[in-house]
Amino acid sequence: MYRFLLTPRWWGINVFLVLSIPFCIFMGSWQLGRFEDRVQAHDRADTQAASDRREAARPLAGLLPVDRSTVGKQTTATGRYEDQFLVPDRTLDGRTGYYVLTLLRTDEGRALPVVRGWLPGTPDPAKAPAPPGDEVTVTGALQASETPGNNGVRSRSGLPAGQAGAISTATLVNLVPYELYDAWVTLNDGDSGMRAVPVSAPQNTGLDLKAFQNLGYTAEWFAFVGFVIFMWFRLLRREVELTRDAELGLAPEGTATTGTTVAAQTTATTGAAETAGAGREREDRPSPTGV
Repeated sequence: MYRFLLTPRWWGINVFLVLSIPFCIFMGSWQLGRFEDRVQAHDRADTQAASDRREAARPLAGLLPVDRSTVGKQTTATGRYEDQFLVPDRTLDGRTGYYVLTLLRTDEGRALPVVRGWLPGTPDPAKAPAPPGDEVTVTGALQASETPGNNGVRSRSGLPAGQAGAISTATLVNLVPYELYDAWVTLNDGDSGMRAVPVSAPQNTGLDLKAFQNLGYTAEWFAFVGFVIFMWFRLLRREVELTRDAELGLAPEGTATTGTTVAAQTTATTGAAETAGAGREREDRPSPTGV
């Protein structure tokens, strides 16, 4: 009854089954590993952020360029505040508000974007405190330039004058005539009564959408293993039923079968076909009486 398993068609099905199962298990395990790596990176980022706050501030030049090892480090810079911008649609403790971003012009001629604090509501230049006019030394956490789509940053265009959609060199370079550092700083203590902006986690280190995509892909690959096995058993059961029906002469006319099933169905239907053909021949033959 199971001799059909030796046919070329079933050899192809079995080879596909044998190859697809380990492949799906490998891909599912790889996606699960990616998710676990992101969880570990998230834990390391939290631990590093806590330790960074306890470290002494270091000069800005010694921490550039910004990477995963320097994001969140305490830094200090000296200069004079110049242009100020408001960064809208920033949430803090469940409330929507805006950042007050002021550019600190250093002795090197370049400017460091400094987030002096957060205010609730819609951006209003009249409510944003003016920066000190004298030379100041700021201390805060070093941050990498923002990229729209990461850490809740949304890409916006057509903003009013005096506003910026993202804290990044690519955005601010079009708004000021001087060079900028490819980094920014959030003050440890909010300036002029504003609330301090918390340190953002490094990109691709948190439990973000990409992490849960990895988890979803893991479930899909392992589900596909079950689906392949289910379909194989379903095809096997169907083939066995067709073979049994053909051996008993119960296979419906026109059913596609393989191997011994075809032979059994052919034997069962040959006699009926010959009888039917003889009957049609007698009906077509002219009657001697002309009736």
